[in-house]
Amino acid sequence: MNITVLGTGYVGLVSGVCFADLGNQVHCVDRDEAKIAKLNLGQSPIYEPGLEQLIRNNREAGRLSFVTDLTTPVQTAELIIIAVGTPQSPSGEADLQFIEQAARDIAMSMNGYKIIAVKSTVPVGTNDRVRAIIRALTVHPFDIVSIPEFLREGSAIQDTFHPDRMVIGSDNERAAERVAALHDPMHTKIVMTDIRSAEMIKYASNAFLATKISFINEIANICDKVGANIEQVAKGMGMDRRIGEAFLQAGIGYGGSCFPKDTQALIQIAGNVEYDFKLLRSVVDVNHAQRYNIFNKLLTVLNGLEGKTIGVWGLAFKPNTDDVRDAPSLEIVPMLLASGARVKVYDPVAMDRFAESVADDSLHRCSNAYEAAEDADALCLLTEWEEFGIADLKQVERSMRQPILIDGRNVFTQEQLEQTGFAYYSVGRPSMNRSPRSVQEEVLRVIG
Repeated sequence: MNITVLGTGYVGLVSGVCFADLGNQVHCVDRDEAKIAKLNLGQSPIYEPGLEQLIRNNREAGRLSFVTDLTTPVQTAELIIIAVGTPQSPSGEADLQFIEQAARDIAMSMNGYKIIAVKSTVPVGTNDRVRAIIRALTVHPFDIVSIPEFLREGSAIQDTFHPDRMVIGSDNERAAERVAALHDPMHTKIVMTDIRSAEMIKYASNAFLATKISFINEIANICDKVGANIEQVAKGMGMDRRIGEAFLQAGIGYGGSCFPKDTQALIQIAGNVEYDFKLLRSVVDVNHAQRYNIFNKLLTVLNGLEGKTIGVWGLAFKPNTDDVRDAPSLEIVPMLLASGARVKVYDPVAMDRFAESVADDSLHRCSNAYEAAEDADALCLLTEWEEFGIADLKQVERSMRQPILIDGRNVFTQEQLEQTGFAYYSVGRPSMNRSPRSVQEEVLRVIG
């Protein structure tokens, strides 16, 4: 199939590359000349495991191209996929200016029948809006199909090739079946719906997952107070098939480009039809408050932060990506700096992205995890990168001014901590937490 993808962000780039790898002819279009030039050198503008190699393989095979002008790609395409950004506006709504511009550009370049699929996350009714824009600007026939994406950053290629399901919303059976056939090699369940239901499925799915995260974090906060272990609680809950074990990992909350934006957008969608989505408002509030636990714990343990050195492990909102959009680090690190702390940060791939958002000359960027811990009064883990979980904690402890470790993602086990003198604080695991006094007593017990 000849496919044109508008937009080379996470969704557009990964989708286009994967469709090419399945044997389709794919043209990816983006107005950003620097990004297109980089892609034509076989370099990915985003960090996603395996993506750069797939780009090179399919460019060399002649199935994948990157261009800035959409005229020819639109005219030669059977299927045009809109995958441009829908950033959050100040009101919380999705900003649809790029969607609308894409619709206008497609209409002005059409030369015959096209299937136009909207893959961007858009509010209910947007596909109808796209249809109206195109219809007003062209005499050529076309059909609109909604194909919401469900990719997870860090595993986007796996999710594309092996999705849990494919949702196709359309009012034209033939167009829907043509798009479904494109996904046959993925051997996944196809859910056929009307267009507005497909649009809602995306928002409802992300809102539900965000709700699970905020819920388990609330339970973890209670566990800290009553002496229960959140990991055992989550395991017992997750064995119930009605609940499931996914997204029951307690920590410092969700971030990234999807959950924060989509929850706010759904709240606004509800508000636009005069419905107050109280539950989802609480989910957002809980998630935001959860980030302050790290900061408040540091204030308490160190009796203030003025003049203290704090090491930070992890800046990306999750491992295996360089995406820092709405990451907890974007709030926690500036709070530390504003409180007079000297902050040393390290992330395997997100250092440059983070620096674009937090441009503070006093921030010390480290070349590895051990450097970030050296001479620190406390070390905070914000992202669960694998290299942090296998770090030599004895070496880390020896290099620190004070052996205080605040684990915001519950990475470390009891066994890893037993042979160290760390004052350790995690989320919802009070039996593992050790204050400075209990650490001193443990050291004396071990040596005496």
